[in-house]
Amino acid sequence: MRLPIKGLPLKLTSLAAGTVAIAGVGFFALSWNANASRASANEPVVRSARVMEIAYHAGGRSLVLAGTVVPRIESPLGFRVAGKIVQRAVDVGTLVHPGQLIAVLDPTDYRLAVDNARAALASADADYARAKADHERYIALRGGAAFTPQTLEQRQSLAATSLARVEQAKSQLSSAENNLAYTELRSDAAGVVTAVQAEIGQVMAQGQGVVRVARTDELEILVGVPENRLNAVRQATAASFELWSDPGKRFAAKLRELSPSADPMTRTYPARFSVADPPAFIGLGMTATLSFERPDAQPVAEVPLSAIFQRGTQPAVWVIDKETGVVELRPVAIARWRDDTAAIVSGVKDGELIATAGVHKLEPGQKVKPQPQQAAAR
Repeated sequence: MRLPIKGLPLKLTSLAAGTVAIAGVGFFALSWNANASRASANEPVVRSARVMEIAYHAGGRSLVLAGTVVPRIESPLGFRVAGKIVQRAVDVGTLVHPGQLIAVLDPTDYRLAVDNARAALASADADYARAKADHERYIALRGGAAFTPQTLEQRQSLAATSLARVEQAKSQLSSAENNLAYTELRSDAAGVVTAVQAEIGQVMAQGQGVVRVARTDELEILVGVPENRLNAVRQATAASFELWSDPGKRFAAKLRELSPSADPMTRTYPARFSVADPPAFIGLGMTATLSFERPDAQPVAEVPLSAIFQRGTQPAVWVIDKETGVVELRPVAIARWRDDTAAIVSGVKDGELIATAGVHKLEPGQKVKPQPQQAAAR
């Protein structure tokens, strides 16, 4: 027990002793905090990180383009003879069937031509009948004094010439009858009228178009392919389309034609895809979404774009050691880029962990604490 200093009151002595004790406790606390700060500075910072496990799979590249339902054959129909239109039986949008009447020309002149051809044939038949009879009668005189070989040859030649004129008259009559039949324009296949190019009273030249008819027996999907997608379309193993008017139902299609030159207006390459089994509700001009699938040459691993660390021109990912949690920056090869994913083909192994977020805050050798793993993007 410490005795009070001589000459000082007891209360003042107790106050001095308390002050010394508080100062000692404060010095101890400051010394402990300084040591703790030095110890924490020496320990590595462990960050929490979102990770995913690499899983390679046989993937495929897909391409989606908007197209239009078009007929494979759309052609103008015109008369095979010239004349004045006196009747038109169809309008735009009319569904026509094989043999249906489209338009009619004035047949007056062609009927007259048929009558003339028939008269010419009758005359030729009469000439041939007379020449044949003369030839046969002269043959009966063979052996008589009036028979001469030269006259026989002349009558044989006349009979043959008359027969040839008969055949010529028959051909002319057939041609005239055909021309008369051509004054009626009829559809040669089922289709729909897409344009009318002539009206009643108009004088048409031979072959001039009267209407345009789109055949409905063969339909196609027409799309414009950008130049950077030409190889993908050529190498596509399967194609299918979906109509905007009936979403959720897909139908098979097959590439039939890819134009070798770009359209001067759209700068895309027109491609036509045949529709093998068209749905019942499909119609010309409908909008369709065409999808292509092309398998990858080797398995790929789909990872989020946030997992890619771009080091110059070389993409890389942070690989996390499953035992120690130490990260390592490893370059990878990317097969393709999409809006939110990248397809890795090499650089990491199947089953390894990679960081998928905050990759620009990591450093080589840093330890991370993986959060619950997320499924790899497919």
